[in-house]
Amino acid sequence: MSDLSIKAALAVIATFAVAPVLAADYVQPPVVIEEPVVVEQPVEFGGWYIRGDVDYHKSKMRGSEYITYGAPCGPGCGGAGGTKSFDKTELKSTFSIGAGVGYQLNRYFRTDLTLDYWSKSKFKGSTSDDGNYGCGSPTIPCQSVDRAKMSALVLLANAYVDLGTWNGLTPYVGAGIGGAHIKWGDLENDANVGYAVHKGSKNWRFAYALMAGASYCLTENTMIDAGYRFSRINGGRMFEYNGAGPGFDKGFNTHEVRAGLRYNFGGASQCAQPETAVYVPEPIYTK
Repeated sequence: MSDLSIKAALAVIATFAVAPVLAADYVQPPVVIEEPVVVEQPVEFGGWYIRGDVDYHKSKMRGSEYITYGAPCGPGCGGAGGTKSFDKTELKSTFSIGAGVGYQLNRYFRTDLTLDYWSKSKFKGSTSDDGNYGCGSPTIPCQSVDRAKMSALVLLANAYVDLGTWNGLTPYVGAGIGGAHIKWGDLENDANVGYAVHKGSKNWRFAYALMAGASYCLTENTMIDAGYRFSRINGGRMFEYNGAGPGFDKGFNTHEVRAGLRYNFGGASQCAQPETAVYVPEPIYTK
């Protein structure tokens, strides 16, 4: 074999021997895939809600009075008489139920319109007369025990400031303004000189309220609400003339312990969870 043939054969063998080594030196660029990114979408606050409430309240009368006339005169006769105040007045505690509709403007501010029915509260009062006001005589003073029942419808437009949310708990403060329809039942006047019934009166009065409490998320749309409300109702006519009268109450200060539920349409309350979007980036080839 010639030297040229030997050299050619060695060249071919060397080429096949080096080829795997060159192939091994070429490495496919690694693929780097980034982790998916979870992006939270902010909740857009603003939506309607409805509410239902129950309460236990105690109303304190700010006083009451009635007009008296000199016996046997009636209204306008000019007899010896005047205006007398009840010696004592008391209203028993009772319950109420209510409902309302409201709107959540943003995370911190909402408003609603509520209507509450106060169940009948028992009234007990007492009066006394030395005989100079047409009841009894100077030698036989007149003393009486008076009983009636009072119920009410309270209509309020309210505004609230929510103070932030922590673990589903949102404290708040609020105020309301509106009116109260007070309905007095007949007043039974049981005196030591006789018995009389005065027809009760009903009328609308100005009212306002101050509130504080907290709500807690039960679901994304439902919240339990508990708090305290102070309401003040103006005075008005209490009963009609029957030998004496009419009578007037001077209004009420009411302390309420309240609890209820709120349902938010669309989850636009503090209970709404932020929406999430998952972003998966394209694979990146490194050099």
